[in-house]
Amino acid sequence: MNIGLAHYRVGETDGVSLEMEKWRRVLEDMGHRVFFISGTPDYGEIYIPEMSFHSERFKKIENNAYRKLKDYKSEEEFKEDILKEAKLIEEKLIKAVKENNIELLIPNNIFSLGVAFSVTIAFARVIRKLGLKVIAHNHDFYWERQALSKPTCKFIKEYLDEYYPPKDENIKQVVINKIAKEELLKRKGLDSTVVPNVFDFDQPLWKPDEFNKDLREKLGISSNDIVFLQATRVTDRKAIELAIEVVGEVNRRRQELYGTLYDGREFTPNGKILMLMPGLIETATNYVDFLRKVADKEKVEIIWCNEIMEAERQNNAAGKKYSLWDMYVVADMITYPSILEGWGNQFLEGLFAKKNMIVFEYPVYLTDIKPLGFEVISLGTQYTKRKGTSYVEIPREKIVEAAKETIKLLKDSTEYSRRVEKNFAIGQQYLSYRSLRKKLKEIISSFES
Repeated sequence: MNIGLAHYRVGETDGVSLEMEKWRRVLEDMGHRVFFISGTPDYGEIYIPEMSFHSERFKKIENNAYRKLKDYKSEEEFKEDILKEAKLIEEKLIKAVKENNIELLIPNNIFSLGVAFSVTIAFARVIRKLGLKVIAHNHDFYWERQALSKPTCKFIKEYLDEYYPPKDENIKQVVINKIAKEELLKRKGLDSTVVPNVFDFDQPLWKPDEFNKDLREKLGISSNDIVFLQATRVTDRKAIELAIEVVGEVNRRRQELYGTLYDGREFTPNGKILMLMPGLIETATNYVDFLRKVADKEKVEIIWCNEIMEAERQNNAAGKKYSLWDMYVVADMITYPSILEGWGNQFLEGLFAKKNMIVFEYPVYLTDIKPLGFEVISLGTQYTKRKGTSYVEIPREKIVEAAKETIKLLKDSTEYSRRVEKNFAIGQQYLSYRSLRKKLKEIISSFES
């Protein structure tokens, strides 16, 4: 079957782009031919410029729809502008679908996020006109975003009701967690299939090799130092302050670590306990300054190293760049204190890397991930705002418990290994490409029944 995977952008490092790559690979392994349809030039097969996520127009439409109607004289003029562009996208999409004999469309977030109305309207019209089969892959819904909660115009509210998502029997709804499934049913009366984010558990394991053997040295980490990896981007909801406090508490109890560690290395009074932060800084607030203050107070050394990291390894005139996977190789423990995630890609990476993890049990972790039986060091399920800030804190005893359990694991090779092997096996069973293949097969065959 010829399948069109569509989104505003492709080939980037955002969660939607990454999942699209995984779906593409699995669908191609199943024997299908896949076409990317997006507003990204020079990546994928079908380029429709009007779909671009990065255009000024994309931002303009969103701002006028949700913040203030300021670039148009009236609601009617705004609506006409959206519909005019929808017609243009519709024509281009029909041409692309026909030229490439596309039989199944998989729009990503196009029928759920409540932005780029002209793209959504065009897709809905083309689907109805051509009678296409559709899997709407809904990663994020407009009702989950505070910024998309107050439409400025009556017709925007009507669009949200009609198109996000459309009630069409040809469209199978897919969501990424149980919370979204319940909300979609409650708000729109639509049933959906939960397809979790997945990871390739069958690829070669990440190990020290010729390329990354100099990484510790480059980062100023000695072979016997203990490394905590915070692999996420740097933004408020990742609650990185909690991870820093755990590492600070471990450091205060460092004497308990002296001697042989879980992997045979010797930790001595000269050894350092460090935090590695390779993630992109994506915050407009003073969050980084706040994290530096917490680190100073906790006496935690943080290595910020995004500048030596790329999506893939590189070694050229511009210098040597490591991948995120190389960062996992030098880590002893993974910190994952996010208070909110749609799923949890870094959690999947930690499973595959066979590292023990310190996790705050955010809502989707509780509903979708924890019931699978993973063993992690828990930071609990409750947080409050720190006095005078928008940042979070958890009870001090939770920090202390997590630090004690971390030390125990770092000293016990049998228990460290038992946990990571168990977690890897669960991930392979439920969250791998194999499990995605099974789910996609079921959804595609349901069009026939």
